[in-house]
Amino acid sequence: MVKRKRKIEEYEQSLSQATGVLKEISEDTTTPRNIRRAAKSAIEALHDTSLSHAVRSANAISILDEISQDPNMPPYTRTRIWNVVSILETIKD
Repeated sequence: MVKRKRKIEEYEQSLSQATGVLKEISEDTTTPRNIRRAAKSAIEALHDTSLSHAVRSANAISILDEISQDPNMPPYTRTRIWNVVSILETIKD
């Protein structure tokens, strides 16, 4: 039971960290609008408490993976998105 609670706390911390980076991306005016929109969508996916942590992270990864192929994305934003994806990939059921 304690182990499960610790896992949930770790997942919540990972989701919070990912949300923070995505929030920065969504507020960065040098980032194209469609990428900022995708970052906001990923944040919404992470906040959907009706789903498990793993499903929320998988939904956000799907959104971010799709947008990471955009040729108009600044390189520093792409790196930050990859960072978020790597954080979210650690979350499993």
